[in-house]
Amino acid sequence: MMSLSHEILFVLFSYLLGAIPMGYLLTKRFAGKNILELGSGNIGSTNVRRIAGKRLSIVTQVLDMIKGLLPIALFMCFDDKASASSNFIYFLAIAAIMGHNFSLFLKFRGGKGVNISLGASLLLAPYSVLISVMVYFLVKWQFKYVSLGSILLGISLPITELIIHGLTSTFYYLCICCFLIIMMHIKNIGRLLKNKELIS
Repeated sequence: MMSLSHEILFVLFSYLLGAIPMGYLLTKRFAGKNILELGSGNIGSTNVRRIAGKRLSIVTQVLDMIKGLLPIALFMCFDDKASASSNFIYFLAIAAIMGHNFSLFLKFRGGKGVNISLGASLLLAPYSVLISVMVYFLVKWQFKYVSLGSILLGISLPITELIIHGLTSTFYYLCICCFLIIMMHIKNIGRLLKNKELIS
């Protein structure tokens, strides 16, 4: 069992890891561009694709997922009693997501939290993650909007968890993930309602 001081250090580590702006660093290094000033101004993989191409976008997507996955995996390794039933582990996941969305290194700017939410949730709710990713691709294929796919992905996370496992701690955690994803897409929702959203 970990001490309180160790748990605090894990939360801090999780936030700081999540706060590393992969999309910003990669586009700066390999494309010589400041992604904060181009496209949507977002550091996520969708804007990276617009600014620096598909290959760099995929690398960003994978690294953002790893930022969420790594703290959870490490905590499970270090604490032999850690599991999806240990509520502290959800604080780690949320800390990583908040770090990504509100990065200390970018004056609290960041991404929209989709990929990092998937990474952070992979070990906690693998079936919900898998189904939500399928929902994303189906929506994107049908309607061509990445933002719509991302929003419905967020909504499907807690819904699938509820259907599969009922009212669990993981369900409430995924509700928070869903809320954060929707909040980070408020402007996109406005454009979708006005039929002014860019097709991605």
